[in-house]
Amino acid sequence: MDMKKLPVGVESFEELRKENFYYIDKTGLIRELLHHWGKVTLFTRPRRFGKSLNMNMLRCFFEAGGDKSCFEGLKIQKEIELCEKYMGKFPVISISLKGVNGEDYDAACQMLSEEIRREAGRFQFLLCSEVLTEYDKGRYQELVQPGDRSGILPDVVIMNSLRILSWLLEKHFDHKVIVLIDEYDVPLSKAFANGYYERMILLIRNMFEQVLKTNESLYFAVLTGCLRIAKESIFTGLNNLNVMTVADVEFDEYFGFTDNEVRGLLDYYGLTKHYDILKEWYDGYHFGNADVYCPWDVVCHCNKLRADEAAPPGDYWSNTSSNDAVRRFIEQADNGTTKREIERLIAGESIVKEIHFDLTYPDMYKSIDHIWSLLLTTGYLTQRGKPDGDFYNLVIPNMEVRKIFTRQVMELFKEKVEQDGETLERFCRALQEGAVQEVESTLDAYLKKTVSIRDTFVKKRLKENFYHGILVGLLGFKDSWGITSNREAGDGYSDIVVEVGDGEMGIILEIKYAEDGNLDAACLRAHEQIEKMRYEDGLREEGIEVILKYAIACYKKRCRVMLVT
Repeated sequence: MDMKKLPVGVESFEELRKENFYYIDKTGLIRELLHHWGKVTLFTRPRRFGKSLNMNMLRCFFEAGGDKSCFEGLKIQKEIELCEKYMGKFPVISISLKGVNGEDYDAACQMLSEEIRREAGRFQFLLCSEVLTEYDKGRYQELVQPGDRSGILPDVVIMNSLRILSWLLEKHFDHKVIVLIDEYDVPLSKAFANGYYERMILLIRNMFEQVLKTNESLYFAVLTGCLRIAKESIFTGLNNLNVMTVADVEFDEYFGFTDNEVRGLLDYYGLTKHYDILKEWYDGYHFGNADVYCPWDVVCHCNKLRADEAAPPGDYWSNTSSNDAVRRFIEQADNGTTKREIERLIAGESIVKEIHFDLTYPDMYKSIDHIWSLLLTTGYLTQRGKPDGDFYNLVIPNMEVRKIFTRQVMELFKEKVEQDGETLERFCRALQEGAVQEVESTLDAYLKKTVSIRDTFVKKRLKENFYHGILVGLLGFKDSWGITSNREAGDGYSDIVVEVGDGEMGIILEIKYAEDGNLDAACLRAHEQIEKMRYEDGLREEGIEVILKYAIACYKKRCRVMLVT
């Protein structure tokens, strides 16, 4: 029998079930949704945690005329009474706002108009309905018409579109309507980033109020997004909203893969020996009472492993976004307390912070305290244990996200040091002249200014990589210098090799992390490695006569530098 395909990027439940893709059964969400009844339910989860696939599954289950065979063999099929009452019995409106990401208001409205036309276009049978009047059909045609020359529907049509469509569908089917809105907060995020937030929030607020609050045709609605936007901002007057955040126990295991689900997937594809790596890199999220992996990471990495079992873990989740929240967080960490907190997080420790789940976009970056909440809701941090009221124990969930933090720390470090050309020039000149004390004191000063890697959770090699990155960032100041990291040289790979100018001088730097704090001993180890591995041979083969060799030891915010003679 052919192995099932891995559903990389597949968000269509029907396609997934019909085209022999591997599916981790999340249909229990349907049962829980109906048992924990809410007129309007909002699920907030980080990106790439299966929100869109779950919403598509809901549409396939509830929609009249849907293909019931998609649910054969799944958990929900065992709920016989529930299936008889609800399966295939409703008109369903399903829109995704994921693509409403315009650079300006008109572009966003054009994208939103197209999404409304696309969804309304699924119901063209309304034009032939014997129940609808000519007036009703005229209202429908307003939703599918091209709009103005740019394809933009009038604001008033957009605001009323979902309510009008649900009214027409109820009248045709004689049954109330289910409304599904996926990634509801994307238009607001893009509008805030691009300077048209006030106009967009007015449009979205009115649109939601019409369909979710003053809509007698609504049976129930489900929304998904990354953030819970404050009621005063978008859900004004909507007192029937049931919000399920990453902290809530209800529905906790339906977004993300549990440990048992990951073990089952690995076993199916014969990849069980990679379990520890997947757990270290992609597990660690805690939603409600459930510990879950990021499904996007698991599927992408397993797909890589099927082609190459030696494939290293990749940055799959982090590469789907700009990771701007982490960057802004580190930019605002300009006091000693917050810097030490970042160091503790990167080291695998936890931080207790007060969390607010209902911020508005303009509030999110106003203070460092608000960014803690943003980092939790968007998946850069997760909770450990039970919260104490509004206070949560926060940690970085796994190696992939820890890498995002360290990368942003390094990028900001490089940007800041480049602003101080005089000190950088002095550091580079000292390296050329063999001025060990000057090299050591300047590097020591830089270490004290940046976030460091604390001597706890992080592996020794990763700590050395951090200091390696700092030195590469400093040396990159000299455009005329050729800098090679971990190049092949002699009998091994030296950490950093510098060719000064047109090859008149070579500089070798070997970095060691002093786990016990003994900088002198770590320096001697670096010294011995340089000599034993004959790192200078490669430079001499290129005709470079003058070669300086530095053994460098680091520990937290201190360093020791030794010139190897």
